[in-house]
Amino acid sequence: MTEAEFSGAMRVLAGLLEARTGQQLAANRMWRIETAMKPLLRAQNIANLEDLVSRLLSGDERHLLDAAVDAMLNNESSFFRDLSTFGMIERELLPHLAASGKQTVRIWCAGCSTGQEALSIAMLIRKYPEHWSGCRVQILATDISSSVIARARSGLYSQMEVQRGLGINDLLRWFEPAGDDWQASRDLLDLIDYRVDNLLEPLVPPFHYDLILCRNVLLYFSVELRRKVFDNLVSLAAADGHLILGAGETVMGQTDDFVASRDFRGSYERRIIHPAQMRTGSAGGLR
Repeated sequence: MTEAEFSGAMRVLAGLLEARTGQQLAANRMWRIETAMKPLLRAQNIANLEDLVSRLLSGDERHLLDAAVDAMLNNESSFFRDLSTFGMIERELLPHLAASGKQTVRIWCAGCSTGQEALSIAMLIRKYPEHWSGCRVQILATDISSSVIARARSGLYSQMEVQRGLGINDLLRWFEPAGDDWQASRDLLDLIDYRVDNLLEPLVPPFHYDLILCRNVLLYFSVELRRKVFDNLVSLAAADGHLILGAGETVMGQTDDFVASRDFRGSYERRIIHPAQMRTGSAGGLR
């Protein structure tokens, strides 16, 4: 395969990724495609990327298209990723939600990958049962990849995965050995509803979520698609709901619907629309 053909095949695959998920691969990240596709090429006995693209463009192999898109997604995750964020969640935000007087507190982990983030939240909930007396907690965890959702539902993690962010006390308390792997307890998994879903066209249960975590997902979207995602998130956020993004992500220049929280550093809250703004129509893009 010539260099031009190789680049052409990668561009087609990057285009398929964007069309299916909204995620964009920068030119300097195109090398990831070759690395990501090697296992799929071997498993399907396909000689090279050009042959893979030819089969995909025939339109007759939906399972192969799904597998190719799954392979290109960045499913990087770890337990308690970003300790400062999880420290704030544990010490401040979750106690605030527990004291809100709501009968049900709903939490949504959007772009949950293989489930470590949702399980980290579940561990913090189970760690303080006294906080949640008389209050039910529901955790929804979604991702566009059916394969990573299947892994998340299994609750099974390798030794390397549990060593990334999970302390020995939490490991022994919440996981059981399963051969060479570790199995998350039912007590955690029963808190979480894992679903395949697309942030650009979400089909999640139409509740108002008190806490939404959408971390390290929007980095891969264009500005236009980020705005669309924010529109979807605000439509599903409770009036007093909170949003947490990744360390390199912000609402600035993307949406007027969320503003930096005055009380919880590192989180965002719904922008308050005052009655005077509603009467004068000066609430900007807010609905």
